[in-house]
Amino acid sequence: MTEKVKVQYEYVINCSPRVLFNRLSSASGLAEWFADDVRVRGNRFSFIWDGSEQVAEMTVRKENRLVRFNWLEDEDTYFEFKISQDELTGDVSLIVIDFAYEDELEETRDLWNSQIVDLKRVLGS
Repeated sequence: MTEKVKVQYEYVINCSPRVLFNRLSSASGLAEWFADDVRVRGNRFSFIWDGSEQVAEMTVRKENRLVRFNWLEDEDTYFEFKISQDELTGDVSLIVIDFAYEDELEETRDLWNSQIVDLKRVLGS
């Protein structure tokens, strides 16, 4: 089987880093846009989509800047949300880092684009 490759997407989000960070790092925030349901026990987050559960551990958390979740079933992959704010304009960007197989890159991009539309709707952005 082929290895997954690292992908990165950037989205402009019209809200404060603090408000955005809450939607990226808490079970209740993630359940609003990322998964059907999210349960947390310590640093382990259970993400539920269509009745299927995947578990990841929050391994990095930098307040209002960065959060990383490592998948437990595939220790070499993770997904990461990085918040960047332009010093001159004040624009806030969300950088998403994920992993996908070469033949699934377009599907992965489309999925993240769809997820970010949901996130923006939740934020009123």
